Amino acid sequence: MYDVIVVGGSFAGLSAALQLARARQKVLVLDAGLPRNRFADEAHGFLGQDGRPPAAILRDARSQLLRYSTVEIRTGEASAVEPIDDGFAVGLSSGADERARRLVLATGVTDTLPSIPGLRERWGESVLHCPYCHGYEVRDLPLAVLAANPMSPHQALLIPDWGPTTYFTQGEFEPEPAELQAFAARGVAIERTPIVELLGEAPGLDGVRLADGRILNVAAIFTAPQTTPTTSLAAILGCDHEDGPTGPYIKVDQWGATSVKGVWAAGDAATPMHNATLASAAGVLAGIGAHQARVWAAAE
Repeated sequence: MYDVIVVGGSFAGLSAALQLARARQKVLVLDAGLPRNRFADEAHGFLGQDGRPPAAILRDARSQLLRYSTVEIRTGEASAVEPIDDGFAVGLSSGADERARRLVLATGVTDTLPSIPGLRERWGESVLHCPYCHGYEVRDLPLAVLAANPMSPHQALLIPDWGPTTYFTQGEFEPEPAELQAFAARGVAIERTPIVELLGEAPGLDGVRLADGRILNVAAIFTAPQTTPTTSLAAILGCDHEDGPTGPYIKVDQWGATSVKGVWAAGDAATPMHNATLASAAGVLAGIGAHQARVWAAAE
């Protein structure tokens, strides 16, 4: 019986596990080995880690975490979960079954990109989601925003601080009048003919082909993919969810506690704002919250 099982071994999960380890809790981290940032060569905007490969950051984090004798990290996918009398039973795809008094879900999300030829193979390189994470690396180049949801005009208003920007409505996400006025002030061009193909040798980008046959010079595209929970564990447990601009996420309080007693959540699975630093910070809060809940439960 572990004190806590942390499901997810990326920034949020390892940050939660570190707090629990330092509180001398017996912790098992289950890591499926498929972090969302695996498509990016470098992480940016992460204090002290700027420009490092995400895999290298995680490798160092695991090494530091394993210095604590109460921590175990196991590669494996958590495929099932159920409440038991004194906590939770977590089933792994390998057939193993592990038990813990509390859970931290740091399971992340899966991205679904628009169905445009050439988009997927450039994801994380010249097709990007966060200007704060990747904008500096494509500064002063011709940039595009590929509309994917009603928040896309907001994204387009940010991008001119990195380079000349064209907003592609894809014939679906037309800016509101106030947004059009802001576009004019920010120098954002609008193209209402949809992109139908990305051009050049991936993962680079030379331009885009439009539905009317025109080719426009574009060096990088920002878009907001639809997101879905990577696992169904939170839904199986009955955790409340909220609807975000790109998809559902687990509802948590300021300490990462879900609506289900004994279950915390952190990282991209539990917020509409996706960022490595925010994920790590949320993991810290969830780890502390899970430990302090044990303290108060013992005092009852």
